[in-house]
Amino acid sequence: MSNHAADPAAGLTRTIALMNQKGGVGKTTTAVNLAAGLASLGRSTLLIDLDPQAHASLHLGVAQAEAPEPGRPTVYDVLTAEVSGHGLGATFDAALVKARDHLWVLPAETDLAGVETELAPIPPAQRTSTLRRAVEQSTQRFEFVLIDCPPSLGTLTLNGLCLAREVFIPMQAQFLALQGVGKLLETVKLISQEANPLLRVTGVVLCAHDTATTHSREVVADLDSFFESARATNEPWRSARVYRPAIRRNIKLAEAPSFGKSIFEYEPTCPGASDYRKLADILAREWDEVKARLAAKAG
Repeated sequence: MSNHAADPAAGLTRTIALMNQKGGVGKTTTAVNLAAGLASLGRSTLLIDLDPQAHASLHLGVAQAEAPEPGRPTVYDVLTAEVSGHGLGATFDAALVKARDHLWVLPAETDLAGVETELAPIPPAQRTSTLRRAVEQSTQRFEFVLIDCPPSLGTLTLNGLCLAREVFIPMQAQFLALQGVGKLLETVKLISQEANPLLRVTGVVLCAHDTATTHSREVVADLDSFFESARATNEPWRSARVYRPAIRRNIKLAEAPSFGKSIFEYEPTCPGASDYRKLADILAREWDEVKARLAAKAG
């Protein structure tokens, strides 16, 4: 699943890690519903679940956290393939589950929590690039890959960041969440310097948002100002922005996972579905513009 092709406008993959070291901010909800929204546009999309809680997998009904389908490999098997003597690419391909039209999932399981111990014998650089090498050896091709990283900075998240080219930060517009963004950005900067020079922060997705409060408006204004001030720098977030629309607070988004459905299947006319649909449209349009520019340069 290469990011390079003889025709620069063909075979390209937009690979996005969704990351926040604070739990409960809407990260998995955003990963799942953006993936479903892109798939609904006919874009071939892969959702990689790197969280031991397996919530993204459960959200789409493709895994049971305590009892995965017997014999079916998961992301755990992909990450430990070299240790167990199996081929990375073959294990990756075997683990993929077609969840919906145009939407595949690389599911997680609770055993994923032990992957750090399993990979301990492998040199650090090889350990954190396992997922990337598996993708490179895969026979599958996707236009979009979304990675649901766990809310901690360990081997799993590092694998996601080594594979990704972009980072989205789902967050709520609150003061303490704003303070945490700085730490996230420094983490991305460190990874871009040491392991993945192509990694950059694309932006923030505001979740459970309430536009009516002064506090929320102030936090969003601070974010806008911060990203604008980075434009002339060489930081990996120099092109980042706060994505609009914000995802409005909506109980239907919290209810959908218990039915194993995306918000578009559960309540397609609710505000949450409308917001995620618009955001998916923006991501697809941005990517089409990138491919068009590359095709024009090649021509």
